[in-house]
Amino acid sequence: MGLTAIDLGFRGAASGVFLLIVLVALQRRAVNQNTYLGIAMCAGGVFYAIVTAPFFPKASWWWTMPFVSSLAAVFWLWARAAFDDDFVLRRWHGALWLAVVAWGFAVSLSFPQWPALARSGGKVLSLVVLGLALAAAIQTVRTWRVDLVMRRRRLRLAVLAINVVTIGLVAVAAVADIPVAVPGASGSLPTALSLFVVATLAALGVLSPPVVAVGDATAAIASGDVARPARVADRAAAERVVVDPRIAVDPILLRRLDHLMTVERAYRQEGLAIGALAARLDVPEHRLRQAINEGLGYRNFNAFLNRYRIEDARLALSDATQREVPVLTIAMDAGFQSIGPFNRAFKAETGVTPTEFRREVLSRPENDGDPGIDQPRREIG
Repeated sequence: MGLTAIDLGFRGAASGVFLLIVLVALQRRAVNQNTYLGIAMCAGGVFYAIVTAPFFPKASWWWTMPFVSSLAAVFWLWARAAFDDDFVLRRWHGALWLAVVAWGFAVSLSFPQWPALARSGGKVLSLVVLGLALAAAIQTVRTWRVDLVMRRRRLRLAVLAINVVTIGLVAVAAVADIPVAVPGASGSLPTALSLFVVATLAALGVLSPPVVAVGDATAAIASGDVARPARVADRAAAERVVVDPRIAVDPILLRRLDHLMTVERAYRQEGLAIGALAARLDVPEHRLRQAINEGLGYRNFNAFLNRYRIEDARLALSDATQREVPVLTIAMDAGFQSIGPFNRAFKAETGVTPTEFRREVLSRPENDGDPGIDQPRREIG
């Protein structure tokens, strides 16, 4: 009974933390996919803590287990949205979750009459759950190197390890017919402890004060532009970015980074990684990450590079003398390795495809070469 009381205590604490996160998210009134998936993730955590707790009625397993199995899909989507800035929620993602729930109900309802068939269906469901866990792991690790937000880099590793191990062990055990602890058994305590740790880590990521980017303020100091702060304040207000003077970013490093990107055009190097860029600047990689994230407001290294690359491509596409140069050649010259990522990044930045942009600019009576968007140098100062 002592272990059961501890088990229930961890589950109650985890549920309370999850609910607190949901309340904070609702209070902030942020309407985006990250908020929706975060709320779904927390609600799933509360649901899992309750239905797998000791003394929960076994007669309810027929309808609770399908939803428990579908939580792997919720976790996968949450990991994609939380750790991949380019992720966009699609309708087929919701269809996948519904398919997992439907399959779980089919397995649960068919067990009394066709137990052998239900066991086979259960193994298929476990394989799907395991596949989603592995997909979340691969996606999270794949985007780890380009993540510039230090707090998020630490959070992703901890949350990923705990969730993937928990989901993976249960799924592998089910596929291999290895007996595992069922809800309410002695193995329930590690599950409760894992839930509490996950809830705590999620709360630290959501409730702790955010690292506020200084936008162009540090860059204005670095460049000595005394008239710049007013324009920076106007831009920050328009974008709802708070300028925090307490964040210390080396202005000399920003000037060197500015020269490297705008004069030497380092962004044109194929496959440029942040480690290579830090080596060229002769600074530790973590300092460069901090400068780009906290000094310039970028959360992703690829987004930082693409700003320069897209501006380079915009200038080339606006040049009437390069009218016959293929778009692919312009993309490759700017540093992109293929046409697909270039088209997606260009449209996300400008709202039109490169071909449409070129046609629109070159069709003007007086081609001034550029529609007036700030160049990368203005981003750094």
